[in-house]
Amino acid sequence: MNLRLAAVALNQTPLDWPGNEARIRAALNETRAGGASLVCLPELCLTGYGCEDAFFAPATWERAWQMLCDLLPDTRGMIVAFGLPVFHQRALFNVSAVVADGKLLGLAAKKNLAGDGIHYEPRWFKPWPGGVQDEFTALDGTRIPIGDLVFETGGVKLGFEICEDAWVADRPGARLAARGVDVILNPSASHFAFGKAGIRRRFVAEGSRAFGAAYVYSNLLGNEAGRVIYDGQLLIAEGGNVIAESARFGFTDHRVLAATVDITAGRLAMARSASHRPALPVASDPGLVTTDFAWPEVAVAIHHHLLAGPEEKTVEFTRAVTLGLFDYLRKSRSSGYVVSLSGGADSAAVVCLIRLMFELAREELGDDLGGKLATTDFGELLLTAYQATEHSGDVTREAARLLAAEIGATHRELDVSALHRGYVAMIEQAYGTPLNWTDHDIPLQNIQARVRSPGIWMLANLRNALLLSTSNRSEAAVGYATMDGDTSGGLAPVSGIDKAFLREWLRWLETAGPVIGGERRPIPALSTVNVQQPTAELRPGEQGQTDEGDLMPYPVLDFIERSAIRDRKSPRELLDLLEIAFPGHPEGTRRQWTRRFFTLWSRNQWKRERYAPGFHLDDENLDPKTWCRWPILSGGFQEELEAL
Repeated sequence: MNLRLAAVALNQTPLDWPGNEARIRAALNETRAGGASLVCLPELCLTGYGCEDAFFAPATWERAWQMLCDLLPDTRGMIVAFGLPVFHQRALFNVSAVVADGKLLGLAAKKNLAGDGIHYEPRWFKPWPGGVQDEFTALDGTRIPIGDLVFETGGVKLGFEICEDAWVADRPGARLAARGVDVILNPSASHFAFGKAGIRRRFVAEGSRAFGAAYVYSNLLGNEAGRVIYDGQLLIAEGGNVIAESARFGFTDHRVLAATVDITAGRLAMARSASHRPALPVASDPGLVTTDFAWPEVAVAIHHHLLAGPEEKTVEFTRAVTLGLFDYLRKSRSSGYVVSLSGGADSAAVVCLIRLMFELAREELGDDLGGKLATTDFGELLLTAYQATEHSGDVTREAARLLAAEIGATHRELDVSALHRGYVAMIEQAYGTPLNWTDHDIPLQNIQARVRSPGIWMLANLRNALLLSTSNRSEAAVGYATMDGDTSGGLAPVSGIDKAFLREWLRWLETAGPVIGGERRPIPALSTVNVQQPTAELRPGEQGQTDEGDLMPYPVLDFIERSAIRDRKSPRELLDLLEIAFPGHPEGTRRQWTRRFFTLWSRNQWKRERYAPGFHLDDENLDPKTWCRWPILSGGFQEELEAL
């Protein structure tokens, strides 16, 4: 018996009721046109996954239920799984509603909630206990099965592993296999992280083999709610092999992946398995929901098993951040971007990502790009400004000018020297003494960064544009940034990536670049940026200021950050690791780096609390609102550092 199955990726927005419904309807029309009979939509696709505390509002789950009812006619001739929250027995549950040919059959509830990292599902939802079924009373009084359910439709059994259910050791799929399930649906809201696609691919393929069932995996797409990016990876597997996989990322509102599977093959595989233990007798299964459904005849399909190789981190980074920028711009209803382009690596990376966003979106959407963005003129979309003080050099000025010209940005040069000198003179008068670099180094550096903020904000306001901060993750770890200066902005697109990787990515972009329109698209003007040593240019030129001179080599900084914060190593343990990882440096230098990191990390948590929102790019970032919580005030490792 052959079935045509489909997985759908949706670019939804939390609480965008008309938009979310329209995108679902368009996706269902496409799946029907492609001949699919069973469709898996993503987790919580009716409301949007990132509703946060709006899930607590009765209007949220009531409006979602109304949307579900409105969409029932759109399921004619198909079985569709819709994700939504439901309020039952004074608790919220994350469910997938199964609809067959316009009839609501039941609500399969999520059993394992994601409560680590960026996920806070236990804040809003309750996990449904395995083996338990109940009846849910809808707004119109209709009673509907809810819980740990299996659906038998036209002789084919369907079951669910909802997102996190497939990531735990005790996967529900094993019990579904015992209950004779033919197809497992996994509606997910699985965030992007470097290397995560391969993990999903493995558990989907293995699920199809171990559970003897066709496996359909759906996911969200795009920057749904601000910080989290979804890559829209769709997977269909049978017999231990992924037989269909979608492209990841992309700028469309939805994407459909369909494939034909042989249900009989899965049944025979379980029959041949000596370890298969069916749940007998089948008639006693209290969680079985049955209905008639006429599955259409589908021709036998021959699949070439997909062997997907690992993607380069550079490509993943490019596609994730450009998609995040695209969706953030249009969903915030901004007209474009403004960037203070210093001529250094961080701001160069940000403006290059905007250019790549524009080109990648135009490649995929073509003429439809004008319907997504406020303008299709890149010069109107991006304004850059080089803001000079007396300590700015000709090298960075020229680098900024050349890069802006090559990517096609509107570029301005602002001389803020007079403003800088005016502030210093005013404070010297109020303070009652001249300021000098020996005694007042930090205030004299910070005022230069802060004096650049009002002008760039004003340019952003004049254009109704989104001001982008250019702070990176390595700087955030040690607070190497001026609050209300270079951190100014409404979005920090590279705050989730370390400086060492960012410099590596810029070198790749200078000489190779991503493939767009069938050819490589490097940005050669980056050579003027890549030859420089990173510097804030806030001290007089003769002092030779560099970032690594102020801090430590960036590879060392990133190694310490991951060991201390991700792996929870103590200062003593960290010092021992540095001896192994960086043996070429003197012990005194390694000790100094250790002290400097832990001191600056503890002292600057308040800065990380105030950073503009950034994108989640891996599962070890420093964002205190979504991943790494730390006390603003603490002992600062004083005892541990003294023991060194």
